[in-house]
Amino acid sequence: MPGADPGGSAGAEASTIHRVRRVLAIRPFRRLWGVTYLCSAADWLNLLALTSLSTKLLNNYTAQNFAFVGVVLTNLLPGLLFAPLGGLLADRFDRRKVMVICDFLRCGFLLSIAIVGAPWWIFVGNFFVGCCSIMWIPSKDAAVPNLLRRPDQVETANQLGMVMTYGLAVITAAGANALILSVNSTFHLFPGQTADLYIAKLVVVVTGLLYLTSGILIATRIPELSLRNVHTVAQPKVKPADEEKFGFGAMVRDGAKFVRSTPLVRGLLIGAFGAFAAGGAVIGSAKPYSSSLLAGDAAFNLLVLAVFLGLATGMAVAPKLARRLAHDRLFGISIIAAGLSLVVVALSPHLAVSLIAVASVGIWAGTAFLTGVTIIGSRVEDAIRGRINAIYQSMLKIVLFGSTIAAPLLIGLVQPRTVNVWGSPVTVDGTRPVMIGGGALAVLLGIIAYRQMDDRRTEKILADVRNALRRSPRRVNGFLIALEGTTAINTTSQAARLSRWLDRGTRPVVLAKGSVSDDQQFASLVSSSSISGVRAKALLAAAVRADLVEREIEPALAKGSVVVMERFVDSPLAHLSAVAGLDTDELDGLADWATGKLRPDLTVLLDADPGARDAGPAQASLNDQWRVRVLLAEMAAADPDRYVVVDADGTDDEVAERVRTAVRAVFVGRLSGLAPTEPPEAPEAPVAETAVPAEAEAKADTVEAEAASGPTPEASEVEAK
Repeated sequence: MPGADPGGSAGAEASTIHRVRRVLAIRPFRRLWGVTYLCSAADWLNLLALTSLSTKLLNNYTAQNFAFVGVVLTNLLPGLLFAPLGGLLADRFDRRKVMVICDFLRCGFLLSIAIVGAPWWIFVGNFFVGCCSIMWIPSKDAAVPNLLRRPDQVETANQLGMVMTYGLAVITAAGANALILSVNSTFHLFPGQTADLYIAKLVVVVTGLLYLTSGILIATRIPELSLRNVHTVAQPKVKPADEEKFGFGAMVRDGAKFVRSTPLVRGLLIGAFGAFAAGGAVIGSAKPYSSSLLAGDAAFNLLVLAVFLGLATGMAVAPKLARRLAHDRLFGISIIAAGLSLVVVALSPHLAVSLIAVASVGIWAGTAFLTGVTIIGSRVEDAIRGRINAIYQSMLKIVLFGSTIAAPLLIGLVQPRTVNVWGSPVTVDGTRPVMIGGGALAVLLGIIAYRQMDDRRTEKILADVRNALRRSPRRVNGFLIALEGTTAINTTSQAARLSRWLDRGTRPVVLAKGSVSDDQQFASLVSSSSISGVRAKALLAAAVRADLVEREIEPALAKGSVVVMERFVDSPLAHLSAVAGLDTDELDGLADWATGKLRPDLTVLLDADPGARDAGPAQASLNDQWRVRVLLAEMAAADPDRYVVVDADGTDDEVAERVRTAVRAVFVGRLSGLAPTEPPEAPEAPVAETAVPAEAEAKADTVEAEAASGPTPEASEVEAK
């Protein structure tokens, strides 16, 4: 939430747990999450099982060395060839049926590998398994948003999927493979020299049965996967082809048209290309790079561990960063940061520096990947989502595969040499130029992606980044102005006048409904619930304000608007404390809860002598007005950077002119675009002495005290009493 303090690590952890529980409380998604776990574990186990089986069936030593590469290549190749077809199936047909058929086919092909037992069929069968997987994944990814209650839950759902796919599933597959392989040594089920071959086939059969289980669960337990268009996109970019003209060519043209006409998706794919190319450069040069650090084989293991820890960390912190920084900005920034970190890796002279830099690459890569998947799930309409997911996934495999193969070839072009850096020998070989090139490419394409995707050009990106990294972030998108004063002051009129004046500036202006609407809603709640206690009424008032903040103020601030509101927090707090006698600290905590710790960027305190105005029958007594005024003055003195105190004695026109002058003084500098450029309608001569900017209050204690306590001697007398 803009301006919200996460409240430390405990608060952030509680928030994450709360979001996860809300998503997992959705039964269809929870079941799909379990299916994802089964299939991901089967994917990793399939890699291990087929590698082991191929080495048992191949007698040639050289061929055995290429067994792993062959299994990986035949599994990746379908993604290079048929990924768009998977997206087309996801957009055209029932996604649940597509997933069920693919699971059954995967089971059948793996069982055939175990039955046939021929080396050539291992790779052919694995190719067909990969084809089924590339059809299965886009349907699953495109269906996830339709299982959720709100579009903003897509990010948490993707985060859970990543944890399952690259965390628990990997551990489960490795553990299951080790357990099955150790069964024969313990129980001697298969005697003789062919025992290892039978065990390897058993692992393949188990993998196929996992896919079969997944297909049965999808067919019988998750009918919601067939839903479509549950959450509509606010501004659809492309319409699907007419049903009677709907064919393969039309769907391909629709997908290409969508990419060309949508800067968000175009920038997403450009940035993904740079990120995946840099990732492939790291994978292809990791082993020789670890040798160049002269730290032995242990360095390679440590670097791999650092990358995966970084990836996990990046996927964990991405939602927190996304609450402070828009997804379209976070994606490009993450790729740029990953590229810069990779350059640091290339220039590192020592293992300790390399580990930190490699972990940083992993953090930003994990953030970028999760952000990209979230953008597709939440910002792309359902009719085209499957194709975009397929393109994203296929680009991941194509670019990773190509750069991984190209990196060793480029490394071989540079002869290694040893140089001394600060007295330590460092081997400079082809890995470092390759990493520098990969990092530079990621930075370049990250900048292009950022420029394509960013729709908030009026906001300074560096200020946005600083805001995201702060422990207590400041809001940098919208600007909230609150007008506070005692109930004897017409803040409603002044708020309307100020909003009309600001509306002539460069930003859209929103006048929040304020106290009149709040009072009506509050009175309705009190009358309907028959509540008479002061503390209970304070809770109802906080609920009314929380509804206004969440429903009207936060969306306007997120769009970059200037929001003007009367009596946001300070005046109601002062009134409850002075008139109702409630504890100030408790009220502060209640206000923080109601507003999510959202505070105005500028508070205009209208200070006037309550005795100089007529107190109507609906107003508090004169003494109560004085107490409220003193409390408001104390609030202004405690936070002079966010307050301006304006003399509210005089006509409404005179007060409005003083307010405009005070606000214009605050907008000098980087915020000058918020203020209208037209000259004020009324003369400014009498205004200079009455408007007291916050900067002037901070310069002299005497001025600050005078402005905070009020200019009249009567105010000082009441405060002393």
